[in-house]
Amino acid sequence: MNMKKNVLIIGAGGVAHVAAHKAAMNNDVLGDICIASRTPSKCDEIIESIQRKGHLKNPANRLYSRRIDALDIPATVKLIRETNSEIVINLGAAFINMSVLEACLETGAVYMDTAIHEEPDKVCETPPWYANYEWKRKDLCAEKRLTAILGVGFDPGMVNAYCALAAKRYFDRIDTIDILDVNAGSHGKYFATNFDPEINFREFIKVWTWIDRQWKEYPTHSVKRIYDFPVVGPCPIYLNGHDELHSLSKHIDADSIRFWMGFGDHYINVFTVLRTLGFLSHLPVTLSTGQEVVPLKVVKALLPDPKTLAPGYTGKTCIGNFIKGWKDGKQREVFIHQVSDHKKCYEEVESQGISYTAGVPPVAAAMLVAQGIWDPKTMANVEELDPEPFIALLDRIGLPTEVREIQPGSRESFDGTVRELEQELAESTATVTISAANPMIALVPKPVAAQRPKD
Repeated sequence: MNMKKNVLIIGAGGVAHVAAHKAAMNNDVLGDICIASRTPSKCDEIIESIQRKGHLKNPANRLYSRRIDALDIPATVKLIRETNSEIVINLGAAFINMSVLEACLETGAVYMDTAIHEEPDKVCETPPWYANYEWKRKDLCAEKRLTAILGVGFDPGMVNAYCALAAKRYFDRIDTIDILDVNAGSHGKYFATNFDPEINFREFIKVWTWIDRQWKEYPTHSVKRIYDFPVVGPCPIYLNGHDELHSLSKHIDADSIRFWMGFGDHYINVFTVLRTLGFLSHLPVTLSTGQEVVPLKVVKALLPDPKTLAPGYTGKTCIGNFIKGWKDGKQREVFIHQVSDHKKCYEEVESQGISYTAGVPPVAAAMLVAQGIWDPKTMANVEELDPEPFIALLDRIGLPTEVREIQPGSRESFDGTVRELEQELAESTATVTISAANPMIALVPKPVAAQRPKD
């Protein structure tokens, strides 16, 4: 069994902050930890947070920072070699994936990320997105016996493992999978995104979803449901495109696999105004001064840094898979899910819950790789690996999973069947309250009625 050690974390945002804390707490398994980004001061802030919390388990192992432009492949190769890193966790922007992957192919270091590669001038390309980028290196990974684990955050990541767990343990045949992601927390700001605004808004340009074993496209925020979630209660959720659909559609035998994300009416309102005015465009515009700017980058500069939301964040997240199918000749429905508390996440690692749910899984994956439990020696998406050791380890290090049996067709059931678009549009309208004198009035929550089963 080939044990691996020494981790290079690329990136210094909210997710990297959590991953670095968790890696430090498990450095007896992972060895030295280097955090690298274009801004070393951000890496040093993370190190200070780890030291403040006393999270370096084995002080004999190094925790340090380096500067890196991860688009510079030779520089990344040099850094991997200089730091003797055998595992690279790429938590930078999705634009650097292919560059970091190339550096890993050259050095033999294990590669991991939490999102699909993107090109700055392209959004929501033709599915499956992995085939446009990462999967083009799959044969080379196999040839070099290089382990590359794609999309190992929460969604994608944990939710992929939930699909694999469902197929392994709970179902003989899966009909539908609905991935439900809701943040019922409050950060108290007028408007903010929980992770990089640029990546956040780019993913809501189009909705690609997998229905009846084919790709279907819908307008953004056009299909809405209200579901009564465990712990957090009734929340509005919208059919969305998302990374994990692009590998699950290939690897999981199910008729439909859909992704739903929670958005309050206020978010829908602000997003719609920004998009309609052109502020979410990823393409440059020329000002009357002759200066070129990308509207989306201007919006990103104006919005709060997601890391700054953490101290005052309250409430909980609930993310999981609602799966319908058959077991032993009987219909079965299960909701495999995870609930995190923003305040508890901050108390533990000085982070909010969204970064926490995305940052813990890659460290669990790194620990499994370090111990030789997960080491496919090729490129793999999470659902291709054994889900049980991954979920068991996450139970232990901060993301406990719950499995709820649901009576088919009961009030707790979820119906993700997409009807005619005209009908869906008529029922997806958001009604908002606006006060020019006091914009914060828009944040006062309204009661939401849970969806009821059809008669």
